[in-house]
Amino acid sequence: MDALAASGMSGAVVALLQIMVINVVLSGDNAVVIALACRRLSPRHQKIAFLWGSLGVVVLMVALTGVVSYLLSLPYLEMVGSALLLWIGVKLLMGDEQEGGDGAVEQKSTLGAAIRTIIIADMIMSLDNVLAMAAAAHGHIWMLIVGLFITVPVILFGSALLMKLMERFPFLVMVGAALIGWVAGEMAISDPAIKGWIDANASTLHAVSPIVGAAFVIAAGKILGRLSSRRRAAEAHAS
Repeated sequence: MDALAASGMSGAVVALLQIMVINVVLSGDNAVVIALACRRLSPRHQKIAFLWGSLGVVVLMVALTGVVSYLLSLPYLEMVGSALLLWIGVKLLMGDEQEGGDGAVEQKSTLGAAIRTIIIADMIMSLDNVLAMAAAAHGHIWMLIVGLFITVPVILFGSALLMKLMERFPFLVMVGAALIGWVAGEMAISDPAIKGWIDANASTLHAVSPIVGAAFVIAAGKILGRLSSRRRAAEAHAS
């Protein structure tokens, strides 16, 4: 009996470790989103956004575990998610292009926007992660919850490090936004509604679509950000 209990315990520990490793390995892009969304906040508000954004992602990931495989089978869902990610990437880069953007919005609304961005973008980007972690959990939701809560601090540490690097090397902001566009491009052509046709007739899109997504985010973010800055400057001059 003791041997069976020990075997069950060791199996649970292995499964928990698998969940943690999967979450850390597959969450590099999530750390980029958190860093981009929070980089303009004050240190105190960064901690709040980290905490509530990550908590929201964990709760939603656990809630979605039972239905994520069904969601990924729905046609056009990943296309919608891809479009949302493209817009999020553009908005994040627009904020970097807008001069004087730090004072243009109240800190409270900026904090709320950062938390919403973290939750929405991370959930979209984490659908495949949830599938992998759910498989490792073997139906034990508690393992998934514990694994997520243990690895979240690791992801937050990575996000904080990325923010410091973005402050020192501003070009990394553009790289991060491009990564979001890259993921969006991959997601668009993975949609069940078109994946079969693309695999059979246009397999080169698997290489081209992510590049197009990254290029779109960079171009649109920079153009729209500069136009917005000029409009604000003209309004300030007129007043």
